[in-house]
Amino acid sequence: MSEENARGDIAALARGGRTNLLGFPLRLMARIPFLFIAGRLYGAEPLGRLASALVVIEFVALLSSVGLKRGLARRLTEEAEHPANAVGDAMLISLIVGTVAAAALFLFPAPMFPSGVYSPYDLLLPLAIVPLTVTDIALSALAYRFDVATTVRARSVIEPWTLSISAGALYFLLPEGGLPLAFILSTLTAATAALVPLLRNYGLPKGWRPHPLHLAALARANLPLSVAEGIEWGSRRLDIAILGLFASPAAVGVYYVAQQVASLPQKLKSSFEPVLGPVITRSLKDGDYKAIAHQVCQVGFWIIAAQAGIALALGIPGKAVMGLIGPAFVGGTGALAFLLAAEVAAATAVVSEAALVYIARFQNLLISLATITLQAVLTVGGILLVDQMGLGQLFRAAAAAAALMLSVGVTSLAKSWLLSRKLGEPINNWRWGLVWAALPASAVGWLAHSFLPEWAELAFGIPAILAVYCVTMWRFGFGPEDRVLFRKQQAAVVS
Repeated sequence: MSEENARGDIAALARGGRTNLLGFPLRLMARIPFLFIAGRLYGAEPLGRLASALVVIEFVALLSSVGLKRGLARRLTEEAEHPANAVGDAMLISLIVGTVAAAALFLFPAPMFPSGVYSPYDLLLPLAIVPLTVTDIALSALAYRFDVATTVRARSVIEPWTLSISAGALYFLLPEGGLPLAFILSTLTAATAALVPLLRNYGLPKGWRPHPLHLAALARANLPLSVAEGIEWGSRRLDIAILGLFASPAAVGVYYVAQQVASLPQKLKSSFEPVLGPVITRSLKDGDYKAIAHQVCQVGFWIIAAQAGIALALGIPGKAVMGLIGPAFVGGTGALAFLLAAEVAAATAVVSEAALVYIARFQNLLISLATITLQAVLTVGGILLVDQMGLGQLFRAAAAAAALMLSVGVTSLAKSWLLSRKLGEPINNWRWGLVWAALPASAVGWLAHSFLPEWAELAFGIPAILAVYCVTMWRFGFGPEDRVLFRKQQAAVVS
């Protein structure tokens, strides 16, 4: 790959990351109102029931894409037919599988509600499976052409604000069904926000004749991707699934709030994935393994740098952040700290997997299976240890979060090692600049936590932590190529 092409790939990745960084405050502003409304108006128990159901709903929606969320990038790169036809095949497969899965869950709802308690409105939640799947496919197709702005608009603005506003309004109209109906409505609006730009960008299929055997072969070819995606996603929901079996719905609700706050930085890496995929597939086509290693290391450092800063800003004042949702949620502060650390630890695994799914699918799948098994063992073991020590329900939540942190850390080490072997190049996202930026930011956070009231800690402490971290990182952690993330570039040309 020429030096000019390499710079173009890094610039394309930077554009996607820059757009996503701008989307972070939008996600924060939209997520907090929903958690506040759900915690203060509905309470921990209804929120816990919703959380348990969403584990199954979102997992089934992910599997309904049969790996095409990532596999679509490779198909668009390698096949010569009209791009809208490939998108049409992906959409049709996901619609068929998603509809069948939704009908099955509607008829047999027990997996969604391990406590056995649910309302008639909760039974409508499987209706969200199809719009969730369609949205994922549409956003992946748009990201292939480096359109990340639609992802930010759909996922960071339209979906969460629809969820917050409708949850607040429905509490006064239909309180028993407010949370599930608000979630369904938010998935429908996000799907609309993704499909309109998709049609504008790709147009309608031309000469498209879907064939059942062809669709079945396409689904079978992407099965390893689908399973790997399901396992990676499952590692982030297994904790809630196990808690639903061992803890009360109220404890699950508290943990869900901590997870939602901690998952804010997770979106930073998830929006890089669809942009990184097309860049990697082009480098694979050229046989340029050195470029792939460079791309993975560059994006990995960007993600870790951003996530570490956000983890400090949300973790140090964690008690105040959880207290904002309601007094009953303060006990989830320990779980929040472990979950924020897990997001930083998982970054290397995510960027490594973005390449492994194309060059070592089976080995990547084995590592994912081993990791989720390790997480299950650690989670159950931690909960049983907490019970033996006679600690309360919320310590079970902290144990589950600690198990997640340990398991994703092991995953990052294993997947980066495997990718390094496959490429013959070192994979390392760590830099000492992360430490130099974290030290003064932590000191500022400690001062804010020690000497400011909670409202001031939130209003002034969080911005101060982020400001000190960003200035120090810019000065001591970023080199010239890292600063591409913050410079506007001309749009990349996509063949």
